[in-house]
Amino acid sequence: MVKVLTVLGLGPGAREWITPEAMAALEAASDLVGYQTYLDLAPELASNPRRHPSGNRVEIARAREALELAASGKRVVLVTSGDPGIFAMASAVYEVLDKEPESWAGVDVRIIPGLSAMQAAAARAGAPLGHDFCVISLSDIRKPWEVIENRLVHAAQADFVIALYNPASKTRRAQVEKAIALLLEHRGGAVPVVIGQNLGRDGERVVITRLDAVEPAIIDMRTLLIIGSSQSRHVARTGGREFVYAPRSCGG
Repeated sequence: MVKVLTVLGLGPGAREWITPEAMAALEAASDLVGYQTYLDLAPELASNPRRHPSGNRVEIARAREALELAASGKRVVLVTSGDPGIFAMASAVYEVLDKEPESWAGVDVRIIPGLSAMQAAAARAGAPLGHDFCVISLSDIRKPWEVIENRLVHAAQADFVIALYNPASKTRRAQVEKAIALLLEHRGGAVPVVIGQNLGRDGERVVITRLDAVEPAIIDMRTLLIIGSSQSRHVARTGGREFVYAPRSCGG
């Protein structure tokens, strides 16, 4: 019997954003493994799989637990929000496979993509990712701030639209303030910024503002920011409607 660990993304939070492929895998699972917050996003299932919750900062241990369950013959699904390959658990699983190849030789891994938070935020605001963009996490838990700062500088100088993940938490506030100050040095304060919070969940909020008007105090771990390039456009329509987009043809 082929032993398989399935790693999938639930999307940002809304049930309708779970893909049919991901839903089918959830319904076939005997065991669900994941960070407690993400397991709470998983729908109730008729099969009533056993759930194995864990904390936020134990990704390698969680990946190993999922592999161990799969190796024992369980139909295991490792869940995450968004897409499993974007700042999520797919990398942790492959890191364990890379470092412990003999331990998991009998387990295949299947990745099922999910809707990412940046796609959800972009859809709510218009088309801010319509041209070249990059994605940077502001969390310095797993990499030094100097590395993040260097990447921000080069992305800003290259005039990419920038999606910022993990911008702030209750104890990590200075990073987003530093990032905004740094970006202001390299592009005008008038560039549009999309702030998406609790996307697809209760309390969803999407704000379109300017870079020089961003209020760091409202930003937390449930927030994603999309920083426009010099070419990005913020357009007000009649009736108070507005949108942001990146033109498909940009000057260099």
